[in-house]
Amino acid sequence: MPRFKTTAEALKVIEDKNQIRNFGIIAHVDHGKTTTSDSLLAAAGMLSPTVAGQALALDYMELEQKRQMTIKAANVTLYYEHEGKPYVFNMIDTPGHIDFTGKVTRSLRALDGAVVVVDSVEGVMTQTETVLRQALDERVRPVLYINKIDRLIKELRLTPDKMQAWLSNIISDVNRLIDVYAEPEFREKFKVNIANDSVAFGSSKDRWGFNLSMAKRTGMGFKDVYDAYEKGDLSALIEKLPLHEAILSMVIKHVPPPHVAQRYRIPKIWKGDPNSEVYNAMVECRDDGPTVMMVTNVVVDPQAGPVAVGRLFSGVVRDGDLLYLVNGRRQERVQSVSMFMGPFREIVGYLPAGNIPALLGLQHATAGETLSSVKDVVPFESIKYVSEPVVTIAIEPKNPRDLPKLIEALQNMHIEDPNLVVTINQETGETLLSGMGVLHLEIATTMIQDQGLEIVTSKPLINYREAITAKAGPVMAKSPNKHNKVYIRVEPLTDDVIDLIVTGQINENMDRKQIAKVLRDHGWDADEARGVVAIDERGNVFVDQTKGVQFLQESMDSLRAGFVDAMRNGPLAYEYVRGAKVVLHHFVPHEDPAHRTYAQLMPAARRAILGAMLLARPTLLEPILSIEVKGVPDILGPAIGVISAKRGRVVNITQKEVFAVIQGEIPAAETFDLSEAMRGATAGKAMWNTSFKGWAPVPSSMLLQLITAIRKRKGLPPEVPKPEEFIDQE
Repeated sequence: MPRFKTTAEALKVIEDKNQIRNFGIIAHVDHGKTTTSDSLLAAAGMLSPTVAGQALALDYMELEQKRQMTIKAANVTLYYEHEGKPYVFNMIDTPGHIDFTGKVTRSLRALDGAVVVVDSVEGVMTQTETVLRQALDERVRPVLYINKIDRLIKELRLTPDKMQAWLSNIISDVNRLIDVYAEPEFREKFKVNIANDSVAFGSSKDRWGFNLSMAKRTGMGFKDVYDAYEKGDLSALIEKLPLHEAILSMVIKHVPPPHVAQRYRIPKIWKGDPNSEVYNAMVECRDDGPTVMMVTNVVVDPQAGPVAVGRLFSGVVRDGDLLYLVNGRRQERVQSVSMFMGPFREIVGYLPAGNIPALLGLQHATAGETLSSVKDVVPFESIKYVSEPVVTIAIEPKNPRDLPKLIEALQNMHIEDPNLVVTINQETGETLLSGMGVLHLEIATTMIQDQGLEIVTSKPLINYREAITAKAGPVMAKSPNKHNKVYIRVEPLTDDVIDLIVTGQINENMDRKQIAKVLRDHGWDADEARGVVAIDERGNVFVDQTKGVQFLQESMDSLRAGFVDAMRNGPLAYEYVRGAKVVLHHFVPHEDPAHRTYAQLMPAARRAILGAMLLARPTLLEPILSIEVKGVPDILGPAIGVISAKRGRVVNITQKEVFAVIQGEIPAAETFDLSEAMRGATAGKAMWNTSFKGWAPVPSSMLLQLITAIRKRKGLPPEVPKPEEFIDQE
C-alpha cells in the first residue's frame, strides 16, 4: 500500500533537516483548505488521484464529511520528490470557522510556514485576517494560494486581463495585513509576490494550479485558463499545471527548514535563558541536545488513550523515553512514537528534532504542555487565544446511569479542545458546557451523540462578566466568629492591564519582580506593583497594601481564596468578574491560630470584596462579536436592517468591484437566529461571519431585567443583595 511505502521513505529523509518542511493550511471557512489538502495527499501517493478534490481525506470524522467543514486539525506527513530531490512535509490542515480558532492557534506553534488559501471571489475576509495575524505573531512565514479561479470566469465573467487586475487587489490586501501585523524585521521578507513564486493560483476542486515559474515553463497562463473553462475541457490544465506542484514547490522555496526557522522563532516563543544549553540546542535544532517538545494538540484514541502531538524543537524522542511534563510537574514514559498519516498513526519508533511526533503513553499531557528530558526547563509561554468561550449550554444524559460516561466524554473533549470548557455546578449537580459559539456547541453535542450517548441540552445561554465602574472602600467585613477583620478597597483596572492579564503576558507563574516591572511600565505605583499576590486569568488582580500586619503570611492563602471565589461569583448574578483591582487595605487577625482558620478568613475576605464591589457601581458586560457581511450591493439595506434590529451597529461600508462589504458589531446574545434572519432578509445572497471582539457594558435599560433573569435561572433570590449584607460596622 502506498501509505506504508510513504512512511518508510519518509523515515529515510528526515535525518536531513534541509529536506523537512513543517507547514499548515489556513483560511476562512469554505475557501477550500481541505480540498487543497486532497491534491497534496494524492501527490504523495496516499490517495488515488481520481478522487482528489472530492474525497476530503483529512476530514476523517463522519461529522466533517456531513457538514463539509474541518473541525479537528488533521496532521499528516507527506513524502514528495521535487526536481529529483525527496522532501518530507509535516502538514496540518486547520479549521477555518471562527468557532474553532483555538485549534488553529495551537497548530501554528508547530509550524514554520502557512499556505494562506483565499477564495478568488470573496477575497480576504475577517477570519483570513484573524488566522494570518496569529501566524505572523508566531513568526510563521505565509505563502498565498488564491483558489476557485473558475468562479471569476463562471460567476463574474471576467476576461483574463480583468482577472489579473482583480487578483492583484487580493495580493495587495494580504500584503497590507502583513504590513500591519508582522514585526518590522519580517515585514518585507514575509510579503508575498508573484515574481518570486510565493503566490499561486488555481482551482482545488478541478485539481490544477500554477505559479509564475510553472507558467513560464509551460507557456500557459490566464488566457489558457479562460479558454479551458469556456470550452469545458480542463484536461490540459490538469496535466500541465498540477496543483500539488504549484503549492509544494512554493512551500519548498519559501517555507524554511526547521533548523533555519528555529533560529528566529525560538527567541520569540521561548522565554528561557538565551545562554543555556536548552536554548542553544533548540535554536540550532540539534538532535544531540536535550529533548524539548511542545504539545500543540491531544487526540484521544478510543483504544490507546491520549495521543500528544506537537513540535519537537531539539533532541530525539524514542519509544520508552522518560519525559518531564513541565507544567504538570510529573514524569511519564513514552509508550510509542508515531507519525500521523491522516486518521492513522504509523508507529516509527523514534523521530529527530524538527519533526511533529505523535506520542502515546503520556496520560496527563495537555495542549500547551512542555515535554523535556531534563528537569526544570522553562515552559513555552502560554499560547494566546484569539477568542474565549462565550456561549454555554446545560447538558445531561437521558438515562441517569450514563452520567459517568457523559462526564468522561466531556473530559476527553476538553483534552482535545481546551476551548470547550466543562463546569459542574457543585450545588445543583448541573453540567455546563461552554464554547466559542452556537456552532461549536452543536458540533460538540453531535460528537457526544455519535458515541451512543443520548443527551438532553438546554437552550444556549450567553456568558456575561461582572465589572465595577468606580472606586469604593475601604470597607470592613468580620469573620463568622467575629474575631478577624478584613478591610478591602476596589477600583476598575485599565484596559491595557486587563489585556496583559487575559493574554497571559502577566500571569501567576511569573516572578513577582517581573510582574512589578510590567505594571510599573503601565503606570502603576511602585509600591502597589510590588504588592500583587494573586492574578485571576480573566483580568483581575489582588494586591496587598497592608503595613506591619502580624500573621499575614500564614493567613494569605485563606485571604487569596476569598478573592478567587469572589472573582468566580460576582455579587450581581454569580458571573465571572472582569477588570477588578482588589486591594487588601488592612487586616486585623486574632492572636490565637484556632480563631483565624481558613473557614474564618476566606468568608471574611469574600464578603468584604463583594461588599466593596456593590458600592463601586457594578454592571454586567456582554460579549460583542465583529460581523462582516459581503454580497452584491442590493443586500446592503436589508443586511444593515438586520444588524440594527439586533442592537448592532455598522462600523464601515466599502465597495469592492461587484461586492459590497459591511463591517459591524453585534451582541452575541442577539445571534442565535442571526442565520435565519440574514438569509431571509437578503434572499440568501449575503455571505457573513462573526468573530469575538470584546466585552461591553449591557445597556442600562436592560440591566436590571437581565440580572433578575440570570439570578432566577441560577436559583438565586431575584433581588441583588445590598452592600450592608456583606459589610460590618466597627
